[in-house]
Amino acid sequence: MARITTATIKEKKRRQERITMLTAYDYSMATMVDQAGIDMILVGDSLGNVMLGYENTLAVTMDDMVHHTKTVSRAAKNALVVADMPFLSYHISLEEAVRNAGRLIQEGGAQAVKIEGGTERVDTVKAILDAQIPVVGHIGLTPQSVNAFGGFKVQGKDLETAQKLINDAHAMDKAGVFALVMECVPSELAKRVTAEIACPTIGIGAGAHCDGQVLVVNDMLGMYSGHIAKFVKKFADLQPIILEALRSYKEEVESGTFPAAEHCFAIQDEVLDKLYGGS
Repeated sequence: MARITTATIKEKKRRQERITMLTAYDYSMATMVDQAGIDMILVGDSLGNVMLGYENTLAVTMDDMVHHTKTVSRAAKNALVVADMPFLSYHISLEEAVRNAGRLIQEGGAQAVKIEGGTERVDTVKAILDAQIPVVGHIGLTPQSVNAFGGFKVQGKDLETAQKLINDAHAMDKAGVFALVMECVPSELAKRVTAEIACPTIGIGAGAHCDGQVLVVNDMLGMYSGHIAKFVKKFADLQPIILEALRSYKEEVESGTFPAAEHCFAIQDEVLDKLYGGS
């Protein structure tokens, strides 16, 4: 299987082939996502919720992102790895934005970065692209703006916010992002945007008309016990299965049935005899 590149993703839209994207935050999960043939792996700042136990993504640092991106990049043999730029990593100055994006590529091993925002991030996108770093945009519900939004709310439901979303999409497309995530956007609005812009759209809670879809892997596998959004489909419910396995392990250790003979290594009696002074 050929390595997925940004050109591959753009070509998929031209061919009207759907694009698949999932998050991953560690080597084991990223290996499975890659082996499943998923096009892109997003090392999302959602790791703040599902891996680090934070209430939201705002506490995630650049060091957190670099650390987790490294592990995912070592696992991905075919998928294109996209790393989220966390809160305040691209807000202070263009120079700092480029430096932080570069860390995710140079230290983390990602092939692209993702930033949240629309028209206000055009200069940031251009600066990162000038450094030869591909960028994925992210509009609609942008979790790093949760405090400004007053919570996790669907975006684009009224005339003003719908027009802003359309403007943001065109601005990001013109700026040069190779793909655009749209989160929590009405399906028909996402359909219009997808038809109007050249770059592929990746929906998460944005309906079936986007060029591709992304979900948090812990959500779609039923491994996260926190709030699950309406747009998430559980393709498996692994939490009860994992809990049952963990409890079985506890019971067998406590009862002495694990480890059994087949889990143990043998040593010849004559070696033991010599070790302990036998004849």
